[in-house]
Amino acid sequence: MLRLVLPKGSLERATLDLFAAADLGVNRSSDVDYRASVDDPRIEEVRILRPQEIPLYVADGLFDIGITGRDWVEERGSKVTSLGILRYSKVTANPIRVVLAVPVDSPVVSVADLAALTSGRSGGLRVSTEYPQLTRRYLEEHRVAAEVSLSYGATEAKVPDIADCVVEITETGRALRAAGLKIVGTLLVSHTELIANPASWADPVKRHAMEQLLTLLQGALEARDKVLVKLNVSAGQLPGVIDQLPSLRSPTVSELFGGGGFAVETVVPKSEINTLIPALKDRGATDIIELALSKIVH
Repeated sequence: MLRLVLPKGSLERATLDLFAAADLGVNRSSDVDYRASVDDPRIEEVRILRPQEIPLYVADGLFDIGITGRDWVEERGSKVTSLGILRYSKVTANPIRVVLAVPVDSPVVSVADLAALTSGRSGGLRVSTEYPQLTRRYLEEHRVAAEVSLSYGATEAKVPDIADCVVEITETGRALRAAGLKIVGTLLVSHTELIANPASWADPVKRHAMEQLLTLLQGALEARDKVLVKLNVSAGQLPGVIDQLPSLRSPTVSELFGGGGFAVETVVPKSEINTLIPALKDRGATDIIELALSKIVH
Protein backbone atom coordinates (compact mmCIF):
# COMPACT_ATOMS: atom_id res chain seq x y z
CA MET A 1 0.00 0.00 0.00
CA LEU A 2 2.69 2.50 1.03
CA ARG A 3 5.99 3.27 -0.67
CA LEU A 4 8.48 4.08 2.08
CA VAL A 5 11.90 5.74 1.85
CA LEU A 6 14.40 5.63 4.73
CA PRO A 7 17.61 7.62 5.23
CA LYS A 8 21.02 6.26 4.31
CA GLY A 9 24.14 7.50 6.08
CA SER A 10 24.36 8.94 9.59
CA LEU A 11 20.72 8.20 10.47
CA GLU A 12 20.65 4.78 8.82
CA ARG A 13 21.55 2.50 11.74
CA ALA A 14 19.42 4.42 14.25
CA THR A 15 16.45 4.28 11.87
CA LEU A 16 16.77 0.55 11.21
CA ASP A 17 17.06 -0.08 14.96
CA LEU A 18 13.90 1.95 15.56
CA PHE A 19 11.93 0.02 12.93
CA ALA A 20 13.09 -3.26 14.46
CA ALA A 21 11.95 -2.10 17.90
CA ALA A 22 8.59 -1.14 16.40
CA ASP A 23 8.19 -4.68 14.96
CA LEU A 24 8.69 -3.29 11.46
CA GLY A 25 12.05 -4.94 10.80
CA VAL A 26 13.68 -3.86 7.53
CA ASN A 27 15.01 -6.74 5.46
CA ARG A 28 17.65 -6.37 2.72
CA SER A 29 20.21 -8.61 1.09
CA SER A 30 23.24 -6.61 2.31
CA ASP A 31 24.15 -3.44 4.17
CA VAL A 32 24.79 -1.66 0.87
CA ASP A 33 21.51 -2.63 -0.81
CA TYR A 34 19.27 0.35 -1.58
CA ARG A 35 16.17 -1.83 -1.91
CA ALA A 36 14.55 -3.43 1.12
CA SER A 37 11.26 -4.77 2.41
CA VAL A 38 9.19 -4.81 5.59
CA ASP A 39 7.01 -7.80 6.38
CA ASP A 40 3.88 -5.71 6.90
CA PRO A 41 0.78 -5.52 4.69
CA ARG A 42 0.76 -1.71 4.89
CA ILE A 43 4.22 -1.35 3.29
CA GLU A 44 4.57 -2.25 -0.37
CA GLU A 45 8.08 -0.96 -1.15
CA VAL A 46 11.12 0.28 0.78
CA ARG A 47 14.11 2.25 -0.50
CA ILE A 48 17.11 3.50 1.47
CA LEU A 49 18.43 6.78 0.03
CA ARG A 50 20.29 9.89 1.10
CA PRO A 51 18.23 12.06 3.48
CA GLN A 52 19.06 15.14 1.38
CA GLU A 53 16.99 13.67 -1.48
CA ILE A 54 14.07 12.28 0.49
CA PRO A 55 11.99 15.50 0.77
CA LEU A 56 12.16 15.97 -3.01
CA TYR A 57 11.12 12.40 -3.79
CA VAL A 58 8.25 12.44 -1.28
CA ALA A 59 7.03 15.82 -2.53
CA ASP A 60 7.11 14.55 -6.13
CA GLY A 61 5.05 11.47 -5.22
CA LEU A 62 7.75 8.89 -5.88
CA PHE A 63 7.19 7.74 -2.29
CA ASP A 64 4.18 8.06 0.00
CA ILE A 65 6.14 8.49 3.23
CA GLY A 66 9.72 8.91 4.32
CA ILE A 67 12.01 9.72 7.21
CA THR A 68 14.38 12.65 7.05
CA GLY A 69 15.43 15.68 9.06
CA ARG A 70 13.60 18.99 9.20
CA ASP A 71 16.91 20.52 8.04
CA TRP A 72 16.60 18.87 4.63
CA VAL A 73 12.92 19.72 4.28
CA GLU A 74 13.76 23.38 4.85
CA GLU A 75 16.89 23.31 2.68
CA ARG A 76 14.99 21.78 -0.24
CA GLY A 77 11.85 23.89 0.27
CA SER A 78 9.78 20.75 -0.36
CA LYS A 79 6.01 20.77 0.01
CA VAL A 80 5.44 17.75 2.23
CA THR A 81 3.14 16.94 5.15
CA SER A 82 4.81 16.32 8.50
CA LEU A 83 3.17 13.42 10.34
CA GLY A 84 5.16 14.00 13.51
CA ILE A 85 8.53 14.23 15.18
CA LEU A 86 10.55 11.07 15.87
CA ARG A 87 12.84 11.96 18.76
CA TYR A 88 16.10 10.34 17.76
CA SER A 89 19.31 11.43 16.04
CA LYS A 90 22.55 9.70 15.07
CA VAL A 91 23.79 9.40 18.66
CA THR A 92 21.22 10.84 21.07
CA ALA A 93 17.50 11.51 21.37
CA ASN A 94 18.21 15.23 21.02
CA PRO A 95 17.58 17.24 17.85
CA ILE A 96 20.48 18.43 15.75
CA ARG A 97 21.17 22.12 15.26
CA VAL A 98 22.22 23.84 12.05
CA VAL A 99 24.72 26.40 13.32
CA LEU A 100 27.09 29.06 12.09
CA ALA A 101 30.62 28.69 13.47
CA VAL A 102 33.77 30.81 13.31
CA PRO A 103 37.33 30.30 14.61
CA VAL A 104 37.45 30.16 18.38
CA ASP A 105 39.82 33.16 18.50
CA SER A 106 37.58 35.29 16.25
CA PRO A 107 36.21 38.55 17.73
CA VAL A 108 32.78 37.58 16.32
CA VAL A 109 30.31 36.63 19.05
CA SER A 110 27.02 36.90 17.10
CA VAL A 111 25.75 37.12 13.55
CA ALA A 112 25.64 40.90 13.93
CA ASP A 113 29.45 40.92 14.06
CA LEU A 114 30.01 38.99 10.83
CA ALA A 115 30.55 42.07 8.69
CA ALA A 116 33.78 42.71 10.62
CA LEU A 117 35.31 39.58 9.10
CA THR A 118 35.18 41.08 5.59
CA SER A 119 36.25 44.62 6.36
CA GLY A 120 38.33 45.95 3.45
CA ARG A 121 37.65 42.89 1.27
CA SER A 122 35.39 42.67 -1.80
CA GLY A 123 33.03 39.76 -2.32
CA GLY A 124 31.55 39.53 1.16
CA LEU A 125 31.77 36.79 3.75
CA ARG A 126 33.08 33.42 2.58
CA VAL A 127 30.84 30.66 3.89
CA SER A 128 31.16 26.91 3.31
CA THR A 129 28.15 24.69 3.96
CA GLU A 130 26.09 21.70 2.91
CA TYR A 131 23.02 23.95 3.35
CA PRO A 132 23.45 26.76 0.79
CA GLN A 133 19.76 27.72 0.57
CA LEU A 134 19.23 27.81 4.33
CA THR A 135 22.45 29.77 4.72
CA ARG A 136 21.62 32.35 2.05
CA ARG A 137 18.18 32.97 3.55
CA TYR A 138 19.63 33.32 7.04
CA LEU A 139 22.35 35.77 6.02
CA GLU A 140 19.97 37.79 3.87
CA GLU A 141 17.63 38.14 6.85
CA HIS A 142 20.56 39.51 8.87
CA ARG A 143 21.75 41.75 5.99
CA VAL A 144 25.11 40.04 5.69
CA ALA A 145 26.69 40.03 2.21
CA ALA A 146 28.17 36.59 1.60
CA GLU A 147 29.61 34.24 -0.97
CA VAL A 148 28.12 30.85 -0.08
CA SER A 149 29.91 27.75 -1.38
CA LEU A 150 28.49 24.22 -1.35
CA SER A 151 30.59 21.84 0.74
CA TYR A 152 30.78 18.13 0.00
CA GLY A 153 32.08 17.18 3.44
CA ALA A 154 34.80 18.04 5.98
CA THR A 155 33.20 21.47 6.15
CA GLU A 156 34.78 22.47 9.46
CA ALA A 157 38.28 21.94 8.00
CA LYS A 158 37.81 24.78 5.50
CA VAL A 159 38.25 27.55 8.06
CA PRO A 160 40.17 29.86 7.83
CA ASP A 161 42.01 29.19 4.54
CA ILE A 162 39.01 28.49 2.31
CA ALA A 163 36.14 30.05 4.28
CA ASP A 164 35.66 32.66 6.98
CA CYS A 165 32.99 30.59 8.66
CA VAL A 166 30.90 27.45 8.18
CA VAL A 167 27.28 26.46 8.56
CA GLU A 168 27.22 22.91 9.86
CA ILE A 169 25.09 20.49 11.87
CA THR A 170 25.86 19.42 15.40
CA GLU A 171 24.29 17.35 18.16
CA THR A 172 26.71 18.20 20.95
CA GLY A 173 29.13 20.76 19.47
CA ARG A 174 32.06 18.45 20.25
CA ALA A 175 33.32 18.08 16.65
CA LEU A 176 33.22 21.84 16.08
CA ARG A 177 35.16 22.53 19.26
CA ALA A 178 37.72 19.90 18.27
CA ALA A 179 38.15 21.73 14.96
CA GLY A 180 38.87 24.99 16.78
CA LEU A 181 35.49 26.56 16.05
CA LYS A 182 32.84 28.25 18.18
CA ILE A 183 29.11 28.61 17.50
CA VAL A 184 27.83 32.17 17.06
CA GLY A 185 24.38 31.54 15.59
CA THR A 186 21.71 28.87 15.19
CA LEU A 187 19.82 28.71 11.90
CA LEU A 188 17.52 25.81 12.72
CA VAL A 189 16.75 23.19 15.36
CA SER A 190 16.05 20.02 13.39
CA HIS A 191 14.23 16.89 14.55
CA THR A 192 13.90 13.68 12.60
CA GLU A 193 10.41 13.57 11.09
CA LEU A 194 8.05 11.19 9.34
CA ILE A 195 6.90 13.08 6.24
CA ALA A 196 4.23 12.28 3.68
CA ASN A 197 3.29 13.22 0.16
CA PRO A 198 0.28 15.58 0.48
CA ALA A 199 -1.79 13.65 -2.08
CA SER A 200 -1.08 10.34 -0.33
CA TRP A 201 -1.97 11.90 3.03
CA ALA A 202 -5.30 13.03 1.54
CA ASP A 203 -6.18 9.40 0.71
CA PRO A 204 -8.16 8.12 3.75
CA VAL A 205 -6.89 4.54 3.45
CA LYS A 206 -3.24 5.54 3.11
CA ARG A 207 -3.60 8.13 5.86
CA HIS A 208 -4.91 5.50 8.27
CA ALA A 209 -1.99 3.19 7.44
CA MET A 210 0.48 6.05 7.96
CA GLU A 211 -1.05 6.93 11.33
CA GLN A 212 -0.76 3.30 12.43
CA LEU A 213 2.93 3.18 11.48
CA LEU A 214 3.54 6.45 13.34
CA THR A 215 1.87 4.98 16.44
CA LEU A 216 4.26 2.01 16.39
CA LEU A 217 7.36 4.15 15.86
CA GLN A 218 6.51 6.72 18.52
CA GLY A 219 5.50 3.94 20.92
CA ALA A 220 8.89 2.27 20.51
CA LEU A 221 10.69 5.57 21.10
CA GLU A 222 8.57 6.31 24.18
CA ALA A 223 9.54 2.96 25.72
CA ARG A 224 13.28 3.31 25.19
CA ASP A 225 14.18 4.95 28.47
CA LYS A 226 11.45 3.49 30.69
CA VAL A 227 10.83 0.23 32.53
CA LEU A 228 7.86 -1.43 34.22
CA VAL A 229 8.18 -1.98 37.97
CA LYS A 230 5.94 -4.48 39.80
CA LEU A 231 5.96 -5.14 43.53
CA ASN A 232 3.96 -6.36 46.50
CA VAL A 233 3.40 -4.38 49.70
CA SER A 234 1.34 -4.65 52.88
CA ALA A 235 -1.63 -2.36 53.43
CA GLY A 236 0.12 -0.42 56.18
CA GLN A 237 3.17 0.30 54.06
CA LEU A 238 1.30 1.05 50.82
CA PRO A 239 1.16 4.86 51.25
CA GLY A 240 4.92 5.10 51.76
CA VAL A 241 5.60 3.01 48.64
CA ILE A 242 3.18 5.05 46.52
CA ASP A 243 4.86 8.29 47.63
CA GLN A 244 8.19 6.91 46.45
CA LEU A 245 7.00 6.02 42.95
CA PRO A 246 7.43 8.33 39.97
CA SER A 247 4.75 7.45 37.44
CA LEU A 248 3.57 8.25 33.94
CA ARG A 249 0.14 8.39 35.46
CA SER A 250 -1.27 6.98 38.69
CA PRO A 251 0.20 3.57 39.57
CA THR A 252 -2.04 0.51 39.28
CA VAL A 253 -2.88 -0.96 42.68
CA SER A 254 -4.64 -4.33 43.06
CA GLU A 255 -5.52 -6.23 46.23
CA LEU A 256 -3.79 -9.58 46.55
CA PHE A 257 -5.91 -12.73 46.80
CA GLY A 258 -6.78 -13.45 50.40
CA GLY A 259 -6.23 -9.87 51.51
CA GLY A 260 -2.53 -10.28 52.16
CA GLY A 261 -1.60 -6.84 50.84
CA PHE A 262 -1.44 -5.14 47.47
CA ALA A 263 0.25 -5.56 44.10
CA VAL A 264 1.53 -2.30 42.59
CA GLU A 265 2.81 -1.67 39.09
CA THR A 266 3.91 1.47 37.27
CA VAL A 267 6.19 2.74 34.51
CA VAL A 268 9.26 4.69 35.62
CA PRO A 269 12.34 6.26 33.97
CA LYS A 270 15.13 3.71 33.64
CA SER A 271 17.63 6.36 34.75
CA GLU A 272 16.07 6.32 38.24
CA ILE A 273 15.75 2.58 38.73
CA ASN A 274 19.14 2.10 40.46
CA THR A 275 18.06 4.32 43.36
CA LEU A 276 14.35 3.56 43.20
CA ILE A 277 14.47 -0.21 43.85
CA PRO A 278 16.50 0.03 47.09
CA ALA A 279 14.27 2.91 48.24
CA LEU A 280 11.13 0.85 47.60
CA LYS A 281 12.61 -2.05 49.56
CA ASP A 282 13.36 0.35 52.43
CA ARG A 283 9.68 1.39 52.39
CA GLY A 284 8.51 -2.22 52.75
CA ALA A 285 8.08 -3.36 49.14
CA THR A 286 8.76 -7.03 48.39
CA ASP A 287 8.92 -9.24 45.29
CA ILE A 288 10.10 -6.27 43.19
CA ILE A 289 10.35 -6.99 39.46
CA GLU A 290 11.82 -4.75 36.76
CA LEU A 291 10.62 -5.47 33.20
CA ALA A 292 11.83 -4.04 29.89
CA LEU A 293 9.23 -2.35 27.69
CA SER A 294 8.82 -2.60 23.93
CA LYS A 295 6.25 0.12 23.32
CA ILE A 296 4.22 2.70 25.21
CA VAL A 297 1.17 3.95 23.33
CA HIS A 298 -0.87 6.72 24.88
